[in-house]
Amino acid sequence: MLDNILIVMVNTTHSGNIGAAARAMKNMGISRLVLVDPKADINEEALQRSSRADDILHQARTVATLEEAIADCGLVVGTSARSRYIPWPLMTPRQCAAKAAEVAPHNNQVALVFGRESSGLTNDELHLCHAHVHIPTDENFSSLNVSQAIQVLCYEMRLAALELDKAAAVDQPAEAAEEGHGWGVDWDYELASHGELNGLLQHMEQTMVDIDFLDPNTPKQLMSRMRRLYQRAGMDKMEINMMRGMLAAVQRQANALKALQGADSDGDSH
Repeated sequence: MLDNILIVMVNTTHSGNIGAAARAMKNMGISRLVLVDPKADINEEALQRSSRADDILHQARTVATLEEAIADCGLVVGTSARSRYIPWPLMTPRQCAAKAAEVAPHNNQVALVFGRESSGLTNDELHLCHAHVHIPTDENFSSLNVSQAIQVLCYEMRLAALELDKAAAVDQPAEAAEEGHGWGVDWDYELASHGELNGLLQHMEQTMVDIDFLDPNTPKQLMSRMRRLYQRAGMDKMEINMMRGMLAAVQRQANALKALQGADSDGDSH
């Protein structure tokens, strides 16, 4: 399970926080760190704060955008300290770990996304996440350092992984072991990645424009709400392909109808 967990840090400004995050990860057996457009280098301070977790720092992947970081992930959870204009599925750290334990052992990558030290994640970045996780700190002193937040989430991931190992060691019956899946069975296809879901949503947006359902000049919150809907559904790869096939058929019919209407219009003009 833990091999499929990614810790994603966005626009981190302090090298020490990157090092402290690596230490927190290594404490809990998580090794995959992704830095999105970091504003700080992995320097001597980061190495010192990592406390011999320098292997995680040396193997860390640096990318330009959050979308690039999570493109291959089947589950993306963003940390959020405040409510948003559009409500989004919200988890506690323990619920987040339970969901990760449900999907990660089946070859699905899970991204835990942490924002900037000063302002966290933007609304647009949070909308890329299937769910948000909120650490229930004391309301009178709720500010957590980003590396502390990473420690909390990594700890919960480790507890969930140990529970999976314990269940496997005692040969737990399949129906009990799979209880978290909701349907009591192993799924037949892997979860769709973020990149595949993005492709579906872009295809859907264009289709809705083609059939005059969506005015691209006044989109309002339609696509944000559609993203929330489909991320909440937890679609697998086959379901994405089915939906895209259906959308392609709708586009062909819409184009054929427009061509027919255009031909009729030309005939009427003579």
